[in-house]
Amino acid sequence: MSIKPTVQLKNVTKVIGKKTIIDNISFDIYPGEVFGFLGPNGAGKTTTIRMLVGLIKPTSGVIKVCDFDVRKQFVQAMQRLGSIVENPELYKYLTGRENLQLFARMLPGVDSERIQEVIDLVDLTARIDDQVQTYSLGMRQRLGIAQALLGRPEVLILDEPTNGLDPMGIKDLRTFIRKLVDETGLSVLVSSHILSEIEMLADRVAIMSRGRIVKVGKVRDLVDELSSGVDWRVNDTFRALEILKASPYVQSAELYDDHTIHTLMDESKTSILNESLLQAGIEVWTIERKVQTLEDLFIGLTGGDHIV
Repeated sequence: MSIKPTVQLKNVTKVIGKKTIIDNISFDIYPGEVFGFLGPNGAGKTTTIRMLVGLIKPTSGVIKVCDFDVRKQFVQAMQRLGSIVENPELYKYLTGRENLQLFARMLPGVDSERIQEVIDLVDLTARIDDQVQTYSLGMRQRLGIAQALLGRPEVLILDEPTNGLDPMGIKDLRTFIRKLVDETGLSVLVSSHILSEIEMLADRVAIMSRGRIVKVGKVRDLVDELSSGVDWRVNDTFRALEILKASPYVQSAELYDDHTIHTLMDESKTSILNESLLQAGIEVWTIERKVQTLEDLFIGLTGGDHIV
């Protein structure tokens, strides 16, 4: 029996005026996974999230949350979705608990027991009765997530959750999100401008460029599709570049600096290429394997535009 997705976007398009902002995109998110969402400036990532949480309507296509159409069954869809778009909205002069109690009044079936459950879930028990203005940014993010979890959603949307956090705060939030998913089975969509964080956190990722989805897949599978990178440090880059470019084992070769050539190649043929260079009288000083990352894939697919 196949697992049903908790989020489905099918042929979604958004046109504003004469400009197509989102162009016929489709992807699914499944229970118990962290789904990374990446895109260069102007790619349409934020517009997609706003359509998903019901802030704006698509021009065409279908968006479903837990099989409920966001346009036709808005209330049912939103009852199954929690989100933090941009920054969590909190009253800093109130305590963390008072913030949750205030928000809980707008949700049916959320009692003091449920409030305590989410407090424990986000590990804020020790500070929940302190004023929010005394919280660190990371603590405010966790309180915002607690707020989003009050209604027992099946899907959690986090838009740039690591913004403004220091490296330790980012690490703590990453660990927390992973633990949350493993313990609850939630589907979590995380947008981020930090590629390394998405690579460490997400199970799958969608990469967007110019309003279209250019790649969707498991992070490890996408990275494994890349050719291995090998850097050659030699005494004669001109002659070495000719030999490397002529080899059937090398997909591409380019100068990196005065003595280094960067290649994408079949890594298992490194020794053969090394022998060819030595036979040509070229001194090979170092050979360094370069592990390809999600960032390499991103740059290759989007042309290296800045990410949102």
